[in-house]
This record gives sequence, C-alpha cells and structure tokens, in this order.
Amino acid sequence: MEFETLTESEWDAVQRIWDLLDEDQVEDARHALDGLLARRPGHPDLRIVDAALLLEEGEAAAALEALAGAERSADPAVFFHLRGLARHDLLQFSEALADGQQALAVRPDMAEAHDLVSRVLEHLGRLDDSANHAENAHALDPERYPMPLEMTDEAFDAFVERSIKELPAQVLKELDEIPVIVEPLPAREMLAGDETPLAPDLLGLFVGRHLLERSHLEPPAAPGAIHLFRRNLLRMCHTQEELAREIRITVQHEVGHLLGLDEDELDQWGLA
Repeated sequence: MEFETLTESEWDAVQRIWDLLDEDQVEDARHALDGLLARRPGHPDLRIVDAALLLEEGEAAAALEALAGAERSADPAVFFHLRGLARHDLLQFSEALADGQQALAVRPDMAEAHDLVSRVLEHLGRLDDSANHAENAHALDPERYPMPLEMTDEAFDAFVERSIKELPAQVLKELDEIPVIVEPLPAREMLAGDETPLAPDLLGLFVGRHLLERSHLEPPAAPGAIHLFRRNLLRMCHTQEELAREIRITVQHEVGHLLGLDEDELDQWGLA
C-alpha cells in the first residue's frame, strides 16, 4: 500500500510526540498520536512512533506488531532499532542482535543501537563484544549512556552483604528464612515463566511461592530465594551510593512479594 508523505505540520506534530516521550509524558504523547493515527491510519512513520510508545507502555508484543507495517518508514535505522528493542524484551535475543546490527549498518553513530547491541550480547554470553558496544554508546552519548560501574564479583558480593545489613528490621527478619542469591544475569527460564516475559534488564526477582499461598498442611519446604542480577545492577548504577540504594530497594521489594503484598501494600510498607 502506498502512503502519502506526511505534511510539514504532521511532521511537527510527530516531533512534538517524540519530545513528550523524552519528557516521560507518555499519556500526552499517546493522546497526540491517536489524533494523528485517526487521520493517517497505518502510516509507516506513525507506526514507528506508535511502536516507541508501546515499548514505553510495556507492550513489546504490540510494538512488534505495529512495526510490521513500518518497513518503509523515513528512517530505517529507527525501524530496526525499535524492532530490536521489542525482540529484546520478548527474549528473542538472536533476532534482536540482527536488528541492532542492521540499525548500525544504516547509521554507525547511533548510540542507542550500540547500547541495545551491548545488552543483547550480554545475554548471548559475548561479554567482550558487549563491552565494546557499551564503550561506543558512551563515546557517542556519555550523558545518556554512562559506562557500567566496575566491581569484581567478590567485591560485589561483599557490597550486597553490607547493603542488606542496612535494611529495616522487619525486612531483615524475613531474610532469616530466605537466601539472597547473586547471579550475573537472569536465566531465560526465569524471564519466560509468565505469559508476558519479564524484562531482561530486571534487577532482582523472588522465585518461590509467597507466604499467603502456602497451606499449614504442606510439608516444610524452602520458601524460595531472592535473586539479584549483578550485571544489570552495575549497568544501571554509576556510583557505589546508587548501587547500595538499588540493592536495598530491590531486596525490600522482593521481600514484599514473599509476603504476598500487592503494589499498594508494598508502598504502605515502604517496600515499593
């Protein structure tokens, strides 16, 4: 199907939507895009923006579907990058890598594509190549893509222990019965457990049945474990102060899931 090029005023509206996304005003961006889509349904350049919004809204599968008609958009590098992001979130790492590399073939100086490729390569076990792309992303846009915090595995484990000791007493009490396990990255099996995959860059996860699901008739069993993912934490945090804070927040949040608390109850407990 042929589509007429967007008008100058429509391109201005598209740029405004990108600006709203940069400002984290997702609802306003969605409202503005819906108006454009009503006038230009299915337009490839609007499908690109729609996919970016859907990714912000946590709808990776819908974003991938939106991109199915966007191959002929004005900016193929953005198309490949967004499709790679959607596939990354859907745990399709090999396909995400191919898309990220295609984006870089079109635009070698695309910092966000280097960052995507770096994160995908981590999950594929190609750590040296991942580090190279992280350095490229940082060199191109140091403010948006700072280098991951560097720390040996032993130092990280000791840092986790110190950080956990600073948790509130009510949280430490629950940790008497469940271990905190540090792993490099979440295993695919952990991420793919639900109908909607968990984000590959999540920082921590409680694996097990929360207390409210257990019956007094059940035999005693290990309650599960809290997993912390070292490489994701180091990529997100850029100072040791940030790292300590994120470790404490993540452990507290997962203790809340152990107790069967919903998001509102987590907030009331101060565990959100």
